[in-house]
Amino acid sequence: MKLKLTFTEELLGTASADPEIHEKFIASKGPDAMTREEEVAALGEDEVVEKSMTMFPRDEAGAPCLWDYQVKGFFKDACGMLTRAAGTKSSKLVAYKKIIDGLVFVHPRQIALVMPEGSEIGHCQRPLRAQTAKGERIALAHSETVPAGTTIEIEVQFMELGAKPKDVEKGGKVKLADCVREWLEYGKLRGLGQWRNSGKGRF
Repeated sequence: MKLKLTFTEELLGTASADPEIHEKFIASKGPDAMTREEEVAALGEDEVVEKSMTMFPRDEAGAPCLWDYQVKGFFKDACGMLTRAAGTKSSKLVAYKKIIDGLVFVHPRQIALVMPEGSEIGHCQRPLRAQTAKGERIALAHSETVPAGTTIEIEVQFMELGAKPKDVEKGGKVKLADCVREWLEYGKLRGLGQWRNSGKGRF
């Protein structure tokens, strides 16, 4: 399938802006790690926000892009939800993550984000709330965004399901092509990228 997807809501980046995030995460768990308040006091609020920002990968020209595995991740998320919905093609799949990993392929590897003419990369800040053993914790999340109207062009290649019904399907025969179309249609409701529960990244 050759596809052109148009985002109807802004899309948020998912990659960390900090290239040393793994090492700094480990350091943050040490006995002498600074608290968030101490970190803000030592580095300044702007730098702390910048460190925690998620952004888009960049191509060789410095333009924002997506990776193929992010689209496959969307397929898994969509299929995981649709397996719970009565009457969907996806509800007939068993071991859907294995099927998507091994039988569905997205091209190209690096997918260009084509923004509307005259638009620029924006930013979205929102609070994240979590219930923990110490009570409710609130943090500020900060992400790069590309606007509604941004497009991507991809090709989805897949292999149809074989003759092992007990391993890959239930409730009758299903075509993988129909499932892929169903996942893509689901993108109108639940999209790609960060904060998709709020409707961001719909296409």
